[in-house]
Amino acid sequence: MKILVLGGTQFVGRAAVAEAVSRGHEVTTLNRGTRAPEEGVTALVGDRLAPDGLRALEGRAFDTVIDTWPRDAAAVETAVDALRGRIGQFIYVSSISVYLPDDDPHFTEDSPVLDPDTSDFRYGADKRRGELAAQASGVPTVIARPGLILGPHEGAKGRIPWWLNRMLRGGPTLAPGPPDSPLQFIDPRDLARFLVDAAEARGGGVYNTLSRPGHSTMRELLETCSAVTGGRAELRWVDPETVLAKGILPWTEMPVWMPPGKKHGYCFNVDVTKAFEAGLRVRPAMETIVDTWEWLRGMDESSESSTYGLGDLGLDPEKEMAALE
Repeated sequence: MKILVLGGTQFVGRAAVAEAVSRGHEVTTLNRGTRAPEEGVTALVGDRLAPDGLRALEGRAFDTVIDTWPRDAAAVETAVDALRGRIGQFIYVSSISVYLPDDDPHFTEDSPVLDPDTSDFRYGADKRRGELAAQASGVPTVIARPGLILGPHEGAKGRIPWWLNRMLRGGPTLAPGPPDSPLQFIDPRDLARFLVDAAEARGGGVYNTLSRPGHSTMRELLETCSAVTGGRAELRWVDPETVLAKGILPWTEMPVWMPPGKKHGYCFNVDVTKAFEAGLRVRPAMETIVDTWEWLRGMDESSESSTYGLGDLGLDPEKEMAALE
């Protein structure tokens, strides 16, 4: 089948292209052309934020479009309009950030979603607008809602890469507790497999696309990062109350980590029953970490430095040492 991947050179898009090519599909990508395309792909150049940026798609038809665009929903709306009548299905990678936080953080696909016209949460609003644009395409639409995506090609300054580099540095290392705090995430390659499965099924639907809750723990994440980098780090587990009292920010200064409470539930207690019933499969967390280390060791940092709008991640060494005193 003919699959168009909008983007296709970074993280989830890159994984989707590799998965589709491996199955023998005819894959076309459209992006700014700043990175070398996957072998066996028809690579079109266009900037979807520029006027006439989708001109390269004129006269082309596709069975499926996979759109992993992470930012302004106007780009999704423009793509839907440009391709109207020439596609058979639209697959959009959204986010669990579209859900409205409430007293029950166990999100299902039927949980209330934010209003993009009134919400002050820019990322969630953009993702919700993207969903609405995709669903207005007039063809079967798949909306994938991942949460935390971790794995190879996340970016040199991404979450697992930061922990791997911190463990490589060694010495006393602040490990935010509790050690058995459950994690829920998805490897981009597993998400890509689900997306291509959905393309082949040619159906529609909304799916929370993550591992099951408790797929891993902070202990497994940090101990595996330490082990694969040579075991030079000395993990010092610190209870969450103390971490916060030291002024250390969860999620950013301590990548992946969220202290117990509602926000932890929003991130790591998402209902994924529907996606697993539809065929979602996820690899062990240890495999994701090991493969990320292998990629990180061999990567060209200048070509994969993006953190996809996350900003600076990680804890300043002096602040870490002060917290451990």
